[in-house]
Amino acid sequence: MGELLLAFPEGVRGVSKPFAKRYELEEFGLGFMRLAIETKTPIVPVAVIGAEEQYVSFGNLSWAAKALKIPVFPVIPQLLLPGGQMPLPTKYRLFFGEPMRFEGDPDDDDAIVAEKVYLVKQSIAHMLRRGLMQRRSVFF
Repeated sequence: MGELLLAFPEGVRGVSKPFAKRYELEEFGLGFMRLAIETKTPIVPVAVIGAEEQYVSFGNLSWAAKALKIPVFPVIPQLLLPGGQMPLPTKYRLFFGEPMRFEGDPDDDDAIVAEKVYLVKQSIAHMLRRGLMQRRSVFF
């Protein structure tokens, strides 16, 4: 239909990781790749720098998430402050890679699709490394 779609291939794993693992990419799901192949849509890899310092997560209370029927309940210090959940003042930097096109059968074996997903993940990881080396500070 000519519209854009934003996908977060790390899924909940990406937002539930602790601060010590920031910018370490979690495993990507395969669904975004299957959809791109099926619709013959290019994937534009995007790296976001700054978001993972906005909230400092010390872990995930899975029991609380389950009780509230939500995917994740991160333990963040901002919850203890008056007003709660205020993000830290970080500067966001966005890096866009070249569009990547993939062909094949969207119903291919997971191992075949995973090889294509790996290429996207490596592209994002490279942009993250480059972006982190370029920035002077979390706040500038």
